[in-house]
Amino acid sequence: MSIFKAYDIRGIAGEELDARMAYRIGYYLPALLMTDHLLVGRDMRLSSEELSASLIEGIRAAGATVTDAGLTTTPMLYYATGRDGFRGSVQVTASHNPAEYNGMKVSGAHALPVGYEDGLDWLEAQVAREPGPTGSKGGLRHLEVREDYLNFLIRQVDGRIPDLDMVIDCSSGMGGLLARALFGERPHYLNEAPDGRFPAHEPNPLDPQSRSQLSAEVKEKRASLGMIFDGDADRVMFVDEQGEFISPDLFIALLGHHFLEGRAAATVLQDIRSSRNVAEYLSRWNARVETWKVGRAFAARRLRELKGTYGGELAGHYYFRDFYYSDSGMLAALLITRVIQGLQHDRSPLSAIIARLTRWQSTGEVNFRIEAKDEAIQALVRELPGTERPVRVLDFDGYRLDFRDWWFNVRKSNTEPYLRFIAEALDPDKLAERLEQARNILGRYS
Repeated sequence: MSIFKAYDIRGIAGEELDARMAYRIGYYLPALLMTDHLLVGRDMRLSSEELSASLIEGIRAAGATVTDAGLTTTPMLYYATGRDGFRGSVQVTASHNPAEYNGMKVSGAHALPVGYEDGLDWLEAQVAREPGPTGSKGGLRHLEVREDYLNFLIRQVDGRIPDLDMVIDCSSGMGGLLARALFGERPHYLNEAPDGRFPAHEPNPLDPQSRSQLSAEVKEKRASLGMIFDGDADRVMFVDEQGEFISPDLFIALLGHHFLEGRAAATVLQDIRSSRNVAEYLSRWNARVETWKVGRAFAARRLRELKGTYGGELAGHYYFRDFYYSDSGMLAALLITRVIQGLQHDRSPLSAIIARLTRWQSTGEVNFRIEAKDEAIQALVRELPGTERPVRVLDFDGYRLDFRDWWFNVRKSNTEPYLRFIAEALDPDKLAERLEQARNILGRYS
């Protein structure tokens, strides 16, 4: 399987993605991004330093100058890309993947993502060729981003940092570079030190096992909430005061209190898996809620096209117009906790706040390992509705079929060998029935 994915480059370090491949990627990147000066950052994975060094050498061998930002969260690199007007940047990271993986996230001008459909396909073809003779070597500079980025984050809430009794799990990832400096000493911190071995748990907050430590700590400390970052801190997710996971798309709704209250109607972006609770909640501010494909390579570009205010995804990515239409787990965490603090004026626990906006019940995303994915999708779309006619059909990222009192989405994963299914309904019994029917249909192709 190719290391060139829909959103980024990713593979097992030292095998699928080694120093030689990193050099080749670097050599061809200036041509892809049409620039002679690139910004490079890296996370704390055990292989990141070597891969970053080889990437930098490849870029310089092509005659381009490199500004090395060193250890950064991925959003820190987006910030520096946009702030300083770089026409290209690369973050060496495998995000939420296990320790043996590594990868690269490529951005162009204005920190816009470069995915397979708009450049990584060309890069994949080029790296199959041996780089040509090198001319004059490009220069090397260094850049410190952390302090300026922290100041930027603090300005987004006018210096009013939320004061909540909470637990913060940095997942031994890059979030530990910023969390305490931003949220102060009151929270209880877990796995704060960046450690590319991920000794406590994998850096994937969507995995219930990765959240179990956080949930237990929230209950033991009697905290008001818990938050958890992924490996490169571009995503954040939350548990309530009972340690129960909160579906990340619901915070697209709550962010309306920050961005929309008392303001003119604005555009908000959600992905095709997002709950109907989101649009219903945002309707109080007459928000225009647009639905689009899953993944930063699509979402950031679409939000920019729409001139939207902000957006989010089921996977815990949140995108902001005032952050170069990019995603930042730390910025999202700061804004969401500010909103929660404001909504707790009557001492409502977070679970009660979430309960007030969840009229629709969800299955959550269910994964099916299936080889004949296209056949399975067509069977589900054909058979699951029965005789019921949808009120809306979306077909740009798998299919989403909306009915009067339920809906479902089925799509192929762009990063893993799975078919992903999610459904919602007003009636929990109907939801359980539809899920069982879906299991039976897709089970024929497993």
